[in-house]
Amino acid sequence: MVYFDMSLEDLRKYLPQRYEEKDFDDFWKQTIHETRGYFQEPILKKVDFYLQNVETFDVTFSGYRGQKIKGWLILPKFRNGKLPCVVEFAGYGGGRGFPYDWLLWSAAGYAHFIMDTRGQGSNWMKGDTPDYEDHPSDPQYPGFLTKGVLNPETYYYRRVFMDAFMAVETISQLEQIDSQTIILSGASQGGGIALAVSALSSQVLALLCDVPFLCHYKRAVQITDSMPYAEITRYCKAHIDKIEKVFRTLSYFDGVNFAVRAKCPALFSVGLMDDICPPSTVFAAYNYYAGEKDIRIYPYNNHEGGGSFHTLEKLKFVKKTISARE
Repeated sequence: MVYFDMSLEDLRKYLPQRYEEKDFDDFWKQTIHETRGYFQEPILKKVDFYLQNVETFDVTFSGYRGQKIKGWLILPKFRNGKLPCVVEFAGYGGGRGFPYDWLLWSAAGYAHFIMDTRGQGSNWMKGDTPDYEDHPSDPQYPGFLTKGVLNPETYYYRRVFMDAFMAVETISQLEQIDSQTIILSGASQGGGIALAVSALSSQVLALLCDVPFLCHYKRAVQITDSMPYAEITRYCKAHIDKIEKVFRTLSYFDGVNFAVRAKCPALFSVGLMDDICPPSTVFAAYNYYAGEKDIRIYPYNNHEGGGSFHTLEKLKFVKKTISARE
């Protein structure tokens, strides 16, 4: 891969015109109000994966409309008092996998909750949560980006974002967790989900947003033909008469529109050769982000971003952010 997007100088200044409907905030307030009405206490079952230094729990919690969503809660075995918690969301096509796939944050002394992504988890990491649909499904391009895309009420990511919002609400109430120290984390799709929830929830201390997906959709489909954004392109190719409806719906789920509403400290990352989540789509969200922010730029990296180098940056950022709060 070579450079195909804007120069870094232009990326740093890139503030595209935002498009959002007048009822954006009302739409999400109503969705949250409706979803909270279905809340039930989570079910935690301790499970043994032969890991000596952590305790692992299989969690079932109430997501969108009370639908049952799975997750893992991983706690350091030796701990004192309530713990800061990293709530993490998976990349596109992935599910929660197994607890031993997610040992970084517990090894660093934090609680770690990994949300299963409804309907996914059959690509690079397994999942255990179905997508419960409460409406007829229009035709879609294979994948998730165009599932219910003709109406924001029926769009797939409305359910996912509410699952994630309720994950934060649920985890923050657990006796092992310091409710004032919730950090959201995710890469690609997970970064897009985390960005949305950082704007929707008042309980978030910090955001780790790596090479985020679900940002600046119209720009993305115009400059990359890589999946998953190409799902939208191919849907619009087959449904020429629905293009306006598609992008109207997507505006309710665009990370750029959430970024202007998010206030917690955030660390972003971007790969300048990323053809899956193009750099300009990441910078659009980052440049509009309303809270204290920083970004790590990896000039010769693709969608992996900074990889293990960036892991160290995230560990340092979380420690610094928690220390500043104390």
